[in-house]
Amino acid sequence: MSKIILYILTFPIVIWSLDSININGIFKKNKEYQARVFYIILVFCILYLLVNFLSDFVGVMNY
Repeated sequence: MSKIILYILTFPIVIWSLDSININGIFKKNKEYQARVFYIILVFCILYLLVNFLSDFVGVMNY
């Protein structure tokens, strides 16, 4: 249950932080769809890593 709360709390932070990167500048022209899919995958990967890190960190601090 605590991981669900962490996902909900950290999702806007990850979106906000990745919003500063110009993803379209990395990709070829006329490949906006692929850039958006990559952006979504990147958000979920970073979100997964961040939530697991925070969960483990809290677990170690409580131990």
